[in-house]
Amino acid sequence: MTDWTALPDRDPSEAELAAVREALRSPDPVERDERAYSRLAGWIPGLAEERRLALGDAMADRFGDPEIQARTFAPLVLGRIVRTGSLRAEWLAAFARWYPAETDLRGHHPALGWLHAVAHGADLLGAFGQHPDVDPEPLLALGTARLLAPTGHVFDAMEDDRLGCALALTLTRPELTECQAVGWLDAVAEVFAGGEPGPVPAEVSNTLRTLRVVHLLAVRGVRPQWGGAEVRALPHGAAVGERIAEVLSTAAPYLG
Repeated sequence: MTDWTALPDRDPSEAELAAVREALRSPDPVERDERAYSRLAGWIPGLAEERRLALGDAMADRFGDPEIQARTFAPLVLGRIVRTGSLRAEWLAAFARWYPAETDLRGHHPALGWLHAVAHGADLLGAFGQHPDVDPEPLLALGTARLLAPTGHVFDAMEDDRLGCALALTLTRPELTECQAVGWLDAVAEVFAGGEPGPVPAEVSNTLRTLRVVHLLAVRGVRPQWGGAEVRALPHGAAVGERIAEVLSTAAPYLG
């Protein structure tokens, strides 16, 4: 195991960058998360644009990797890159194919450590959602598709908070009309209306809890940085909150 964190916080050599990039595929959670990812996250803001683009291409390719930890750390790194302003349309296309289709939604694995496909994907969704060159409306539909995809996994590691925050950040985009800001909820309403008596399916439970987060952020505003002082209002927050309440009441009548 290499202690990548011992490398200087400077522009890395090609050999160093390639080695750390490869370590992000490691099944060892210390090697991958605490060492490789931490080192790479520190390098990304200072990389030259062409190097960030090349790294982003490599991460987008990993959405098709056979190893779950490789797939789920790709969006975490790609989100860091997108937040610097770097962007390729191909990255968004690759992410859109992977995110709702991923079936391994485990948050934490005793041997592999954090996997967090939904949460890490949500971080990238939120990064795309704040990028001025990305159309926000399809991102709302993409988040909905992830929520409604059939699964046996009930969120157990705050994935609902992460995805709710990503949707709320996307909803801060001023170019969204009120119709667009609430339209993504129609697909949820249709699924909820078709519900039958019995145990609540995992994807419905996940969606209910995520929408409660979005409702809270629609009322209070959302912080673009965890722990940061800035709070952004949702331009159509009142309409979003009202529509979410209507949709939730279909599947959760206790809400009124």
